[in-house]
Amino acid sequence: MSEPASLFQFHDASLGYAGQPVLEALNLNVRQGDKIALLGESGTGKSTLLRRLRELRPDEVAWCPQQPGLVPVLSTFHNIYMGRLAGNPFWYNLANLVKPLAGPKKEITGLASRLGLSGQLWQPAGALSGGQQSRVSLGRALYQQKPVFIGDEPVSALDERQAADLLTLVCERHQTVVLALHNVEQALTHCTRIVGLRRGRLVLDAPSRDLTPAQLRALYTSS
Repeated sequence: MSEPASLFQFHDASLGYAGQPVLEALNLNVRQGDKIALLGESGTGKSTLLRRLRELRPDEVAWCPQQPGLVPVLSTFHNIYMGRLAGNPFWYNLANLVKPLAGPKKEITGLASRLGLSGQLWQPAGALSGGQQSRVSLGRALYQQKPVFIGDEPVSALDERQAADLLTLVCERHQTVVLALHNVEQALTHCTRIVGLRRGRLVLDAPSRDLTPAQLRALYTSS
């Protein structure tokens, strides 16, 4: 059996912003079909790496940022629909804004039900709770229907049951997944590979089946 295709490769790379390195000496290969949990303390470079992955293959990546970035005056429906704005002509998007079209309405109604947002579908996003807004953001990314899903703490505002359900949904609907997480149990349950960052360096890259929660929690100690 041939090896899965490589989607992203870094060889002794330095990543950062504004001329300041955040991740150094990075060696990483993300293959087609990987389900990767990216772990490490805040500030160690997880978001920097995720942004770079997105930049490398923008047409193939469904992006779910840490901050929802919704349009407060638009409904849940329209915020989710925004996931496909770029793929539709202007007239189609405008028509759907004025009166939701049958196709998107059916698709988004079903997705909203899966996200637990059926009762909020026509409410303005600005009226939703933080957890509901996170689910709308996740729905917007899912609605893009891209092969690669990249999420920066996409379920951090949700309770454990909701988070587990939606992480399962993400992994079911995307061939390749890279998620920044803090919850080590979620990482081990939903992802097949763990990449650990510490002080701007990659210090762990191993199959989830070979790791324990205690080993992963060590990424969050100060020593």
